[in-house]
Amino acid sequence: SNNKNGLLKFIRLYSATPVNRLATVSYDTEPVTKPHLAADISMYADGHVRNDWTKHEIKSIYDSPIMNLLYYGAKVHRKNHDPLAVQQCTLLSIKTGGCSEDCAYCPQSSKYKTTIKATKLLEADDVLVAARNAKKAGSTRFCMGAAWRDLNGRKSNFNKILGYVKEIRAMDMEVCCTLGMLDEIQAKALKDAGLTAYNHNLDTSREYYPKIITTRSYDERLETISNVQNAGISVCSGGIIGLGETSEDRVNMLHTLATFALHPESVPINALVQVEGTPLEKQEPVSIWEMIRMIATARIIMPKSMIRLSAGRIRFSQPDQALCFLAGANSIFTGDKLLTTDNNDYNSDQEMFEILGLKPKAANFNQGSSPMISENQNPESKQSDNKQHQHEF
Repeated sequence: SNNKNGLLKFIRLYSATPVNRLATVSYDTEPVTKPHLAADISMYADGHVRNDWTKHEIKSIYDSPIMNLLYYGAKVHRKNHDPLAVQQCTLLSIKTGGCSEDCAYCPQSSKYKTTIKATKLLEADDVLVAARNAKKAGSTRFCMGAAWRDLNGRKSNFNKILGYVKEIRAMDMEVCCTLGMLDEIQAKALKDAGLTAYNHNLDTSREYYPKIITTRSYDERLETISNVQNAGISVCSGGIIGLGETSEDRVNMLHTLATFALHPESVPINALVQVEGTPLEKQEPVSIWEMIRMIATARIIMPKSMIRLSAGRIRFSQPDQALCFLAGANSIFTGDKLLTTDNNDYNSDQEMFEILGLKPKAANFNQGSSPMISENQNPESKQSDNKQHQHEF
């Protein structure tokens, strides 16, 4: 069939757990590797939410001159957000190491010889003290990560985590978890406990993904995101740059996120932190300009989402980070650690807020339960066959 741009699309059906609220993912037959002239991206920077982005459009935005990206990213950001409000979040590893996955970037994988040792789930006192300290330090979102592939056979630990969620939500903080794959029942239990958001990153493009992870499929990631959204929990999903992927892979990952029927509430943009002992320990660090391209492009195509400047921030100076905020980022992680890797110094972050005139962003407790579909999203498109989900490739 022909789309509005006259480009052919091919449709393939596959059988999977219903991904009821994920938009059709379209792939234009025009090769994404074809060089693009510098586009006038003003046509894409009206700040309206849309879910029908093509890879050609996103590539045109991504390839635009940095100065244009900064300007239009800032323009869209200011239309949809307070440009000086930056949310401070804290991430705690509540169960570290010993993971059965083989994510090539992760020192917590049991497949690699790193300095990270496997631990048991933290007890309530440790978790709740950390949450209270995070709130005192200005964080309005507390995130808990456990190094598991999924929750199968972990009923006792899962019940403990549900208790942690309830306690932290009672502190008037947003609560986020990343616990691996979820089924529908587990997602509903987390929602009932008061979970605000669930983090489940795509990491990279569908095409490059098998070179980074072999123990969990891309479609399994999409299914977990669907289960989370169907439970009424906000989705936090982004990726990592610097894995050895191409710019086309970055565009493809953003395209997948931006064509969900409901954009993720949060889109973390991570720069790889190389860890000795992992397959990616010798990867070249990404530049600040690569981060800005990703942040500004994500801001333009997902205007209402929180764009989170996440892992790798420690490598960037205050002026570098200022450019990221200008381009559209409006969240950072504070605290000494991001799961297992070092993070920016708390005092330096407070100094940066003062110098740049930034202010802490308040918690948002309205997200997740009443999702808003964009004005050009046909409500009927949310319906999906119970046995087959249609994607365009």
